[in-house]
Formats: sequence, C-alpha cells, structure tokens
Amino acid sequence: LKRIKYGLKRIKYDPARAAAASSPRLLGDEAPVWGGVFARFRDVDGNTFSLVSFDEVTHAVEAKRRAAADKLEAERRAAHELVIARQVQARLFPQSMPAMGSLDYAGACIPAHAVGGDYYDFLSLGPDRLGLVIGDVMGKGMAAALLMANLQANLRSQVAFALDEPRRLLQSVNLLFCENSPEGAFASLFFADYHDPTGGLRYVNCGHLCALLLRRDGTLDRLEPTSTVLGLFRQWECSVGECRLEPDDLLALYTDGVTEAFDAAGEEFGEQRLVDALRRHRTRPPEALLASLVDEVRSFGPHEQHDDLTLIVARRRSASRTVVA
Repeated sequence: LKRIKYGLKRIKYDPARAAAASSPRLLGDEAPVWGGVFARFRDVDGNTFSLVSFDEVTHAVEAKRRAAADKLEAERRAAHELVIARQVQARLFPQSMPAMGSLDYAGACIPAHAVGGDYYDFLSLGPDRLGLVIGDVMGKGMAAALLMANLQANLRSQVAFALDEPRRLLQSVNLLFCENSPEGAFASLFFADYHDPTGGLRYVNCGHLCALLLRRDGTLDRLEPTSTVLGLFRQWECSVGECRLEPDDLLALYTDGVTEAFDAAGEEFGEQRLVDALRRHRTRPPEALLASLVDEVRSFGPHEQHDDLTLIVARRRSASRTVVA
C-alpha cells in the first residue's frame, strides 16, 4: 500500500457537460450543481483505476424531483378542492320548487369556471306566494363564489322576518352584506314577490339588468332598477315596483353573462337578441325554453364561455290550465 500512488483533484463546473448529463424533465431550465471528487489509483503492478463521486449532482436532481412531485400533488389537491367547492355551491341553488297553481317556472346557472358569482333562488314566502331571485356578485372564481354564498345566506335568513315587506327585507340583506363582506364588495339583485291567485308581482331591482316581461300580445315591459346595488352603502334605500302577470305572459330574469356573450368579431349578444329568442321559444315548457336560450347564446360565440350564464323564466298559465290547490 505504501507504494500506491494516487492523485486527487476537484472537478470544475462545465456547462456543456452539465447540460448533456442533466434531465430537462427534472431539472427544468435551471443549471444543475455540478461537482464532486475524482480519485485515481495505481497499484503495485501499474494498473490504474478511478472513482468518481457526484453527491452534489445527485442531491440537486433529487431536490428537483421532490419539488416536481410536491407541485403535482398540490395541483391535484387544488383540483379536488375545486370539485368539492363546485358541489357545495350547487347545493346553494334551489333543491326544490314551491308549487304554484298559476305559474310554470324554472331556473339555470351554468358557471364559466368551476365556481362562480351568479345566484338564483326560489323562496317560499308563505301561502300562495313565491320569491324569484337572481343576482350577480362582483368578480369571478372562488372569491365571487364565497360572496355569493354570503348573499344567499343573508337573504334566506331574513326572509322569515320580512315576509310582507320587500323593502325592509332588502334593507336587512344589504346591511348584513355590508358587514360580512370586504370593503368595496357589491352585488346586483332582482327580487320579485309573486302572488299566485292574482298574478300580482312586487319587485325590487337592486342595480340589476332589467327584467323582461313579454306580454301575450307580444309587447315588452322592462322592469327597471329601483335602487342601487347591494353592499356599497350601509344607509340604503329602495322602492318597490308593482305589475301583474296576465295569463300567458312570460317573465325572464338573467345576468350579464347572457347579454355580454360576444362573437368572433367582438359583438355582444345583447338584450334585443334575447328578446327575439324569447319570442321564438315562448310556447315551450320552462326547462326547454331555458335550454333553447342557452343554446342560442353559446352558438352565437364560438369561443370558450367567459362568464356565468344564469336565467329564470316564469310563465303564468292560461285560465284553462290553472291548477287549484
């Protein structure tokens, strides 16, 4: 052993050699850490052999592999959580529909993303009365979905305390929304109280798009805003509008994802196309009518849906089809 001669030297960083030896899938665009120890031995018979250690390279590759695996696992968890969030949000939409003797109605919400900020609801307001609600919370995605859940909880919790007073009901909802939402958060909302025996409709339009009331003779009434949006002002006032649905009149509530859908040239679908579609399909049952409206919006713009599509349609039955409770 005393006669063994050996040499020891440090390997210098060689970018070309490092690039050739590294795995792009694991290491990405960053240069690896290239280093180690090179040892050359010669035995008594003159035979030469070498040992090379690249511990630092191995550690760097392993760190990159673990980082890639951690990222993949985080993405998997996030995707799973979005699925759960979508399932939870779906439960916030109506799970049952109060029976009305004189009204056929239906609603639908098609989110643009896993979750969204549009909201619709059907509320039992007591014997022979139905609440029709549609809203649009600021923003998109998870933040908007949380605000929407806040608004839905506020509205449902206050209904029992203000069944006969839409104005007081919406004032309470606005105050709770202000208190439980980040500063600057807001939502538009259309609330309608339908009286089944008479077809009477009391409504409050909180900065929302005009509801469309298509009369049996083809004329159109637009139910304009009666207040500002919810959430911006603690001291908030509204007025209550009133109208009456006659037999075969059709009421449509919608969010801006419908009218602001755009085609390849950037032209919006718009209110007039929606009115025309309502006239074409007005005799269909509510669920089929909704499906036809959604199909027209989607076929208008060939690109990916960029905003939630939410609609409610309600038609007062003709006298011969009215169901006596």
